[in-house]
Amino acid sequence: MRPGLVLAVVAVLAASSAFAQDKSAYDAVDPFIGTGGDGHTFPGAVAPFGMVQLSPDTDILPFKQSYARAAGYRYSDPTILGFSHTHFSGSGHSDLGDVLLAPVSGEAKLEPGEADKPGSGYRSRFSHDGEVAQPGYYAVTLTDSQVRAELTAGLRTGLHRYTFQKGARAQVLLDLRTSIYNYPGKVSWSRIRVAEDGTITGFRETRGWAPGRQLYFVIRFSKPLVGKALYNREADVPYKGFAQPGRTPGDRAQVEGRALVGVFDFGTIDRPLVAKVAISSVSEANAVLNLSSDEKAFDFDGLRARTRADWEKALGAVEISAPADTRTNVYTALYHALLAPSVFSDVDGRYRGPDNDVHEAKGFTFHSTFSLWDTFRAEHPLLTLVQPERRTSDVVNSLIASQQESPYGLLPVWQFHGQETWTMIGYHAVPVIADAWLKGIRGFDEKAALDAMVKSATYAPYGGLGDYMTLGYVPIDKEPEAASKTVEYAYDDWTIARMAKAMGRSDVAATFEKRAGNWRNSFDVKTGFLRARKSDGTFRTPFDPTAINYGSDYTEGNAWQYSWFAPQDLGGLVGLMGGDAATVKKLDAMFDFDNSKLDYSHAEDIAGLIGQYIHGNEPSHHVAYLYDYAGAPWRTQARLTQIVKSQYRPAPDGLSGNDDLGQMSAWLVFTSLGFYPVAPGSNEYVIGRPFVERAVLNLPNGKRFTVRAVGLSDAAPYVVAVTLNGRPLPRSFLRDAEIRAGGELVFTMGATPNKAWATGVKDRPMSMTGYGK
Repeated sequence: MRPGLVLAVVAVLAASSAFAQDKSAYDAVDPFIGTGGDGHTFPGAVAPFGMVQLSPDTDILPFKQSYARAAGYRYSDPTILGFSHTHFSGSGHSDLGDVLLAPVSGEAKLEPGEADKPGSGYRSRFSHDGEVAQPGYYAVTLTDSQVRAELTAGLRTGLHRYTFQKGARAQVLLDLRTSIYNYPGKVSWSRIRVAEDGTITGFRETRGWAPGRQLYFVIRFSKPLVGKALYNREADVPYKGFAQPGRTPGDRAQVEGRALVGVFDFGTIDRPLVAKVAISSVSEANAVLNLSSDEKAFDFDGLRARTRADWEKALGAVEISAPADTRTNVYTALYHALLAPSVFSDVDGRYRGPDNDVHEAKGFTFHSTFSLWDTFRAEHPLLTLVQPERRTSDVVNSLIASQQESPYGLLPVWQFHGQETWTMIGYHAVPVIADAWLKGIRGFDEKAALDAMVKSATYAPYGGLGDYMTLGYVPIDKEPEAASKTVEYAYDDWTIARMAKAMGRSDVAATFEKRAGNWRNSFDVKTGFLRARKSDGTFRTPFDPTAINYGSDYTEGNAWQYSWFAPQDLGGLVGLMGGDAATVKKLDAMFDFDNSKLDYSHAEDIAGLIGQYIHGNEPSHHVAYLYDYAGAPWRTQARLTQIVKSQYRPAPDGLSGNDDLGQMSAWLVFTSLGFYPVAPGSNEYVIGRPFVERAVLNLPNGKRFTVRAVGLSDAAPYVVAVTLNGRPLPRSFLRDAEIRAGGELVFTMGATPNKAWATGVKDRPMSMTGYGK
């Protein structure tokens, strides 16, 4: 063969190989990431921000529920109970798992049975070899049931497609007893009704993480029923589990109680059976209304294709060029970041609010599932860049509506399905609203928003706020986790001041700007740590900066993590630490701390340790970027390399901690692009280092912002130079307006750090009181 032809063939083959490896954004997503370890994600079918999260549940029985199965599914489990329609993605607490369906061949057993005893119940073994998970689609073969089950979902509905073996008797079991975070008596009341046309409706009220939560549902099948049986498995003694005697079923059309099971018989069928399910917090009638909102018939493939298109559009907000594993990690992170907060209003705009009454969202779509202590940091700022502005305005309108409907007049703290759980600390809906408004996002009542923010920040009975407003800190002898609450309140207050000042409300701005400095009141200069103070002003003793205990001085952390929480005034913190060199030394001591003699096994959320840096939990998430504030950005670059390599992998156990409704994932998306929102509300992003060769942000305003990393490789992890739109960028931060204007950010990477870049005080990110003050 002629040399020229050889070269041409080699070039074609190389291009073909590269193309084959370069999966689309959709195909690069792996929903199994996080389903093992402590990620707490689920692999099932969901649309972007979908109201229905249709996913398999592996083991959610009473007395067996554990922290490890907060999402209902755990990759290492050998059996699947069935498929339920509501799930959290990566939460540190469990609930949901509503309306579980299980296809069975032949006679249906009414109890789930034991995982290690095949055939003892309706649960079935399965193999990962036949399992498929893609955005909006999930499939698995149930070995014992001899059914191929496929799932897809629209915004408010879920479709199941069950393929039974030829000649098998096809039945579907509905179990209203099962629930994630299950325990005896969780179901307060429930109902199943079967109409003459075979439509099944019902509801249940649960008293789980969110007490008194009501959920209504409707199910229709593509084949007519040939038989049905409705059971109340409740005994005449207090409910102690599933294995109750039960009452004899009749051919009745309705059953009510606290332990309901329905079995629906389709006889022998020669085609796949499709089940269509919709849910509502309002009523059975509204569930029926939602049922036709995504797919009017039973076109499983049609809905799957439409949901895939929705995901392709959503994921297309970021175009990534990077090695295969990196693309999988980052696109899966983006996928997880686009699951919540989820749509919760019905197709007619109605939803059940925190007062347990029905309301109507007028001019916006109500969203819920707000894990705000986690997601204010990076998840919500990311959505302002990768989603249409309408999404963020819907979120803000939902927060305002929730405050107006709250019995206490407070913004959500940790809300799901419209119900408040009061989990975690702070009033972190405040920075979400302020960050959106300060970025120019509108579509909500700014006066009502600021009023809601102020009301939440001045409600004295909440979390020691009365003492905080009087003393300037939360006293530990009156309120647990006081050190954490003091600094988190102070940051939230700063965002109120920022928004109020921009709105011309100087009176409000002055009050909250003063409060924003309260973080200093709990910082002990002598020890160099944030500490809890008592009402008399003294610091609580004894003091151990490594101690982690729930309900102690700190929230899911210790002094090492929380001493760095002053996002609004990190220049001031550098000053209290003793200056640049002392700050760098303290940061290094945190990352290099020898943990070999410490045991944190009692604290479930403490995972992903690098010394005393805890990437598996949120208080540490901004810390690697703090070297920038001390004039040592090359140290930030080195620490980010250490974190990304050790905390993220394209595998089921590839997340070091709970994804927390997208926060762990949003951290990776931002960090991979080369910058991170250390202080939402500042309109700045702190520069780290990129982990992708090229990325394009297709912004909500139609502009494109490109990031390029020239010379990026494992051997070249340091930033040598940075340009913005062709001009040298001497500072270690980007402005939000610079990104939204479109343009190009170029990093030149090298094997050794540039210790002269962005070291001067004027080139560092903003700080409320400046540097060294």
